[in-house]
Amino acid sequence: MRMKIEDHKLVASNVKQMHCNKKSKLLPVIDTIVLHYTAGGNAMSAAQMLASADNSVSAHLVIARSGQILQLLPFNVKAWHAGYSSLEGRSNVNNFSVGIELDNAGQLHRRGEEWFTWFNKQIMPDEVFTTVLNRRASYWHTYPGIQIEVLAEVCRALRRNYPIRNIVGHSDITSRKLDPGPAFPWERFNALVTG
Repeated sequence: MRMKIEDHKLVASNVKQMHCNKKSKLLPVIDTIVLHYTAGGNAMSAAQMLASADNSVSAHLVIARSGQILQLLPFNVKAWHAGYSSLEGRSNVNNFSVGIELDNAGQLHRRGEEWFTWFNKQIMPDEVFTTVLNRRASYWHTYPGIQIEVLAEVCRALRRNYPIRNIVGHSDITSRKLDPGPAFPWERFNALVTG
């Protein structure tokens, strides 16, 4: 089944709508998609945190490593995912973007021959991406193929419904952030979105 958007909400068998009390004003324009990693334990805990009234952050979607999608806000409602940010001379990217969080632990730490998240969960070697940053090895949680395929499908649906002209990482709109990180497969993702 092709993913659809009805009344600014995703409609597909792998989408679960969740309740988020952090509704704010409607977005006058939606022309950008910002990709993030959750840096958390799993998609549901990230979605619950983003929907909680106890903090000031939110996002439109969380995509699990399995490809399940949790929608927290309709796409035409402003989410608080970008923080202090700018893109193409426009500040406060929250004002014109959809925020998508990908269930991913982000940067990892190596102890001997094992890798761990910042919250001390061990990550198996086949889920570790290694690169070099500042002349030192740097380790990152990989993104499963199904997660990238579902993300690309979501982005295609968004492009069919809104005048999307930019798909960027959080790190592209602020120097404070690293996500979605070096493990994000931009080349494969871009091919899936345009293909």
